[in-house]
Amino acid sequence: MIELKNVSKTFGKKQNLFTALKDISITIDDGQTVSITGKSGSGKSTLMHVISGLDHVTSGNITINDNSLKSMSDKLVDKFRANEMSFIFQSFFVEANQTCADNVALPLEIAKVPLSKRKKMIEDALESVELTDKINVKAKNLSGGQKQRLAIARAVVNKPSLIFADEPTGNLDTVTGDLVTDLLFNLNKKLGATLIIVTHDEDLARLCRQQIVLKDGKLMSNNISNKKAKPRSGASPTTGGK
Repeated sequence: MIELKNVSKTFGKKQNLFTALKDISITIDDGQTVSITGKSGSGKSTLMHVISGLDHVTSGNITINDNSLKSMSDKLVDKFRANEMSFIFQSFFVEANQTCADNVALPLEIAKVPLSKRKKMIEDALESVELTDKINVKAKNLSGGQKQRLAIARAVVNKPSLIFADEPTGNLDTVTGDLVTDLLFNLNKKLGATLIIVTHDEDLARLCRQQIVLKDGKLMSNNISNKKAKPRSGASPTTGGK
């Protein structure tokens, strides 16, 4: 469970002070699908950064499974993030001149997973996004949709309990974006991982059971539905985005 209690985040000082988040209190259950929406500058990315420990709160506190980020050293937060969290970004951030296998291996290296265990974990991750046949192909030779699927494989290889996706379909066409969306929600169900999506896409946001809306750093709404949303396309990832 993730709990935010009276979280605020400011940047700058005195006349240059900017409040990015103001007194946010939210609870997110384990395995939940969550969307964070709002206009540009509303605080979406800042909220993701403080929940993940990439940035520190100015006031308030964040706990993840009873671990208080505020009370942990930067070194412990880094270790916690490497073992429990993963990130998927709009721009993919794959290593173009590295093979798919090498790209997926990166989180395992950071987490210091023994070499004897890595091969099977890499193969399983690539199989989950249907890129097994690309295991020795360099990332630069993949399409945009395949690169995003590779980024997802890298994100889930160590079976994180918390996945952050920042505009994961922003650089994809509609069909490929829908396929990637289906893949994310299927992995959420398969892994039982909490999925937090920062997005401008209202259709994507509506697929999430918990919908957080920000405006000027303030929490405008935090709606939680008991209904499970259905994926948009229902197609296999290999039917598009090649």
